[in-house]
Amino acid sequence: MDEAVPLVELSGVKVLYGAERALDDVAFRLLPGEVHSLMGENGAGKSTLIRVLTGALQPHAGALSIDGNPVRFRSERDALRAGVSPVYQEIDLLPNLSVAENIFVGREPRRWGRIDWRTMRERAAEVLADLGLTVDPTSELGSHSVAVQQLVAIARALTAEVRVLVLDEPTSSLDTDEVGELFRVIRELKQRGVAIVFISHFLDQVYEISDRITVLRDGRLVGEYLTTELLRVDLVAKMLGKGIPLPHERQPYEDEADGSLPVLEARGVGTASLKPTDVSLGAGEVLGVAGLLGSGRTALARLLTGVDRPDRGVLLIDGDPRGLASPRAALAMGLAYSSENRRAEGIISELSVADNITLALQAQRGALRRLPPARARELAASWVEALDIRPAQLDKPAGELSGGNQQKVMLARLLALAPRVLVLDEPTRGIDVGAKAEIQRIVGELAEDGLSVVFISAELEEVLRVGDRVAILRDMHLVDTLPSAAVTIDSLLALVARPTETES
Repeated sequence: MDEAVPLVELSGVKVLYGAERALDDVAFRLLPGEVHSLMGENGAGKSTLIRVLTGALQPHAGALSIDGNPVRFRSERDALRAGVSPVYQEIDLLPNLSVAENIFVGREPRRWGRIDWRTMRERAAEVLADLGLTVDPTSELGSHSVAVQQLVAIARALTAEVRVLVLDEPTSSLDTDEVGELFRVIRELKQRGVAIVFISHFLDQVYEISDRITVLRDGRLVGEYLTTELLRVDLVAKMLGKGIPLPHERQPYEDEADGSLPVLEARGVGTASLKPTDVSLGAGEVLGVAGLLGSGRTALARLLTGVDRPDRGVLLIDGDPRGLASPRAALAMGLAYSSENRRAEGIISELSVADNITLALQAQRGALRRLPPARARELAASWVEALDIRPAQLDKPAGELSGGNQQKVMLARLLALAPRVLVLDEPTRGIDVGAKAEIQRIVGELAEDGLSVVFISAELEEVLRVGDRVAILRDMHLVDTLPSAAVTIDSLLALVARPTETES
């Protein structure tokens, strides 16, 4: 593989954002028929390098070649014409259109000057079948899960004359079986000579699928390595510039011995899809929620925080029945929710870091009680310092921060409201090991200070590490709630993945 002429080669790439160097003399090469993982902490420069490779960003210096020939991408359209097709973590599709229309948008097959709908549906069905998806091409995309939408985005890339496929966190919304199906497709594309850039924070997946790894840190190239010759512990050290961060150690949570009522309790809460569920949360407790995709994790989070209304059961706060008519009502009672969808329901990219942090507080005060600008900046600055948000620039658009720092901004927004309960849905999805450990540390410290936290994650190891107890969901049903110390990774996996028919 080393003797092959690179299909794509970048050299001397430099990108500046004002005085900040996002990339500094970075080189990257991609060989035909290989999976090349691009690794680094959030903010290391991965996304910037991908934007250069896909024509979305013009570098201030550097050279790009395809098949050894110098080229210049002035736009994403230029890159697509050269066969470079990206699939980003934040899915950029049109949910109001059909699956087939999303796959062929802008490239619809035509006959006699009109769109050939029959041919489009047939071709869409073929590429979906290649991905192992039995989805009706005529169905509205928005009616499907995030996981299916992710695979449709990949299907769209495959319908072009793709030579280079860029997959940015493609498995963040997929369950184990869907990841396996995606990896099958990736291996088939390798056999056809397609080169694949794979970006993921799941180290197990990186080592399973990639042939080569390039590591960036602080916008600089650390090195390029064969996956088989780089130990995982060494990879993390190269990414962070230090050893693996230690998890936060805090005192074991103990149930209230004086018989105090739970801060939050759900009794028989459910909907047409979520079966009646009993959940309790004590003061200063972290309740981990584990389950596969579609198990009901997010449905439960939305019921606990007024985003959705249950059609049965009752919610109690400090033992008193409460009806949560809306998220605003939940916030008024001290219940704050952080959605798993950072893009659609979290960060407002165009607003500054300061405005994002104070947004919910200002909304709570109302339009007639404006937060004084000096007080707003002081408050935002205090949370930027407390959560170590980087760079510490209050006026920087939040959308320009790394994923881990965007997650901290969302956390700061909720903490500014001084809530009693935080419901965090996938707070570490798509962020690197360093930022992940930092979020986990913050959650532990908040719980020590008396804040109650519901912590939802697809990573079972993380649920056990962070949670005092773990609520186990399967097929929209709460199976059990157990002390984390009484559960192992293997036993938890068995509980969340057990087939429905084996249930008693």
